[in-house]
Amino acid sequence: MKISYHWLKQYINIDTAPEELSKILVDLGLEVESVETVESIKGGLKGFLVGEVKECQRHPNADKLSVTKVDIGNGPLLDIVCGAPNVAAGQKVIVATIGTTVYTQDGSFEIKKAKIRGENSEGMLCAADEIGIGNSHDGILVLPNDVKVGLPAAEYFNVVSDVVFEIGLTPNRVDAASHYGIARDLAAYFRLNKQAVNCKLPDISGFGVDDETLKIPVTVENPHACPRYCGISISGLSVKESPEWLQNRLKSIGMKPINNVVDITNFVLHELGQPLHAFDADKIKGKKVIIKTYEEGKEITTLDGVTRKLSSSDLVISDSNDAMCIAGVFGGLETGTTENTKNIFLESAYFHPVWVRKTARRHMLSTDSSFRFERGADPNMAPIALKRAAMLIKELAGGKISSSVFDFYPEPISHQALVLHFDYVNKLIGKKIPIDTIKSILTSLEIIIEKETSTELELSIPPYKVDVKKEADVVEEIMRVYGYNNIEIPIQLKASLNNAEKPDKYKLVNMISDYLSSNGFNEIMSNSLTKSAYYKDSEKYASRMVSIENPLSGDLNCMRQSLIFGGLEAIQLNNNHKIQNIKIYEFGNIYWINESYNGSEVLKKFKEEQHLALFMSGLKQEVNWNSPASYSDFYYLKAFVNNILFRIGINTDAIKQEGHQCEYISEGLSYEVNKKTIAVFGYVHPALLKKMDIKGNAFYADICWDAIIPLITNHAVKYKEIPKYPEVERDLSMLIDEQIKFEQIEKAARKAEKKLLKDINLFDVYKGDKIEAGKKSYAIRFMLQDESKTLTDKEIETVMEQISKQINIETGAKIRQ
Repeated sequence: MKISYHWLKQYINIDTAPEELSKILVDLGLEVESVETVESIKGGLKGFLVGEVKECQRHPNADKLSVTKVDIGNGPLLDIVCGAPNVAAGQKVIVATIGTTVYTQDGSFEIKKAKIRGENSEGMLCAADEIGIGNSHDGILVLPNDVKVGLPAAEYFNVVSDVVFEIGLTPNRVDAASHYGIARDLAAYFRLNKQAVNCKLPDISGFGVDDETLKIPVTVENPHACPRYCGISISGLSVKESPEWLQNRLKSIGMKPINNVVDITNFVLHELGQPLHAFDADKIKGKKVIIKTYEEGKEITTLDGVTRKLSSSDLVISDSNDAMCIAGVFGGLETGTTENTKNIFLESAYFHPVWVRKTARRHMLSTDSSFRFERGADPNMAPIALKRAAMLIKELAGGKISSSVFDFYPEPISHQALVLHFDYVNKLIGKKIPIDTIKSILTSLEIIIEKETSTELELSIPPYKVDVKKEADVVEEIMRVYGYNNIEIPIQLKASLNNAEKPDKYKLVNMISDYLSSNGFNEIMSNSLTKSAYYKDSEKYASRMVSIENPLSGDLNCMRQSLIFGGLEAIQLNNNHKIQNIKIYEFGNIYWINESYNGSEVLKKFKEEQHLALFMSGLKQEVNWNSPASYSDFYYLKAFVNNILFRIGINTDAIKQEGHQCEYISEGLSYEVNKKTIAVFGYVHPALLKKMDIKGNAFYADICWDAIIPLITNHAVKYKEIPKYPEVERDLSMLIDEQIKFEQIEKAARKAEKKLLKDINLFDVYKGDKIEAGKKSYAIRFMLQDESKTLTDKEIETVMEQISKQINIETGAKIRQ
């Protein structure tokens, strides 16, 4: 949003420099993204002077060129080659001197001394479009004879310079979406700093009705979608070009002037924040205005020339036959004002934000009007803006105000009552702010103090403050004006000791992030909003999906229930950019409906949980001369999962492993502790990869971060002396049924030997035609150690026999020699 410095000063009596004002705006919570100087004519006509053509002769080497000598009043005559057909001696013209930048519709260029067909040229004689005052390029611009030679063109054309602030307005601050809204905030700031600054609305005391000759009845069929509607008729006006001051105001904020009526509605919009629309009254069929909805599929051609089909949920301004305007969003082409318009019906309304937002999104439109209505315009500004615009139209376009103000407002939006406790203010801010300061800030922001006691204020919040709904919001308003920079950083830290050591959740996240990043992973952050299409066909996820009521698009219409889709979207995007080798991770929250809760507390109906997701695809690392190609696989992923759990202090001996299959994972493992799943990982299901258009394998791990934090809390760190006696390794090769899991073998081995068996590792798996069908071969390494002595060969053989026998009993494994 752009704010003009000179325009702003019409509503507030300040002389603060623009640079200082920019800092104040930022302190007020209005982030200034840029500050730039603009001119009513681009470039400010720097380097352009009034000159007189003293001589003009045909170019000796070009039939369509002329060689002129031009006096610019400050030295010798300039030789200038000109191609304009109307150039002649004795003319007063605009000269672009050497070094001047000329701006055109196609770009800009710098005037340089040159030779054109053998003749020197020391400048350029300019057409209207070359100095930015018109579109004509038929010939050079010829000025009246009485214009002084050497006069700067900027002075002749009255070029006005201004400073414009580009403000990044947050969605909750629609109250500042106008010059008056900005002035109101600034006035509160300056008054707090003991400066006599007043913020004033434009004077509408001179408004009056001339006659009642153009009454246009208005019917509001949907008062919920249109709580307030104001209108007035103006007759006998003349639509023409706006005066220079009005054009300059609009140009300064990047708007193109159209005609005096349209320009006035745009001016008042940016002045007061209230959208307006002018209808050609002679084109209103039946001389009747109806605010209504139509049946699905009704067509309207909007001002951009596009024919749009209306939804039955689109509010429109209609006459007795057709839709004239999409309410609060976009005007219609047929009833818009033109140079032939003589009578208008001027509208100023308050439309329900949700209705406008849905309609704007449905038609993929974003206008200055919808921007304000969908965030919550001020209903009390509607009649003020209407009268302001009517007075300006009468002043600049002539005519008469030919009807009383129609004002439909059956259920006025009341001020919101809030109680502000002084103790709460001081506690939330962390500093005691004088009561008089609090009251000064609130009254400057037009917040009414209804009653005051020694401990609290009873407040009445005006409707324009759409973001002030509770006591904390009032404190935020106070802080914005008081200044966050004025809150001192305390030199004392007040804290209490707690003997119960809890893990620092964020420190653990950073630790694991560092670990993964140092091992070639890249962190991603995907949107918590996603498309419901991912879950709608799922038996598990469809019924517990958290849907968004007013989604921005169909791709962002529900909360994610898993991190898998964000990761797969990242893999797909990288694959499309020819990046095949991917290792990524994400810490993020997932959300679902708590189907087991039947109570009335809204927040308990929903569940939220933090997870860590890992994704792998392609090679483990890029191939180079000493690293042959090696593809990511299930065991590579498993190693990272185990290392993460180990690094944060999870007792891996307490983990129960189970095979895992689901609609996302075709083959994998789940880790459980105390009957609660803490991690699942494995191959991404081929059907899902196909759906996401990912070729090749991908591997995915989902670690429930919130589930493992309590396990860390209960984890006791133990230290023990490094064993003095050596480890012994023995390998067994065995033939087992395909359905037997490694976990069963490990349990059997540990059951056979609890003391000496320290570790078990599966280092080879074989399935193929060299062994009988339905079987697989495992090669397993057992590590034995006695911490009190060196094991003898006989002791080792005895232990291995016991282990082999127990494995055979429980799994039917045949030990291969």
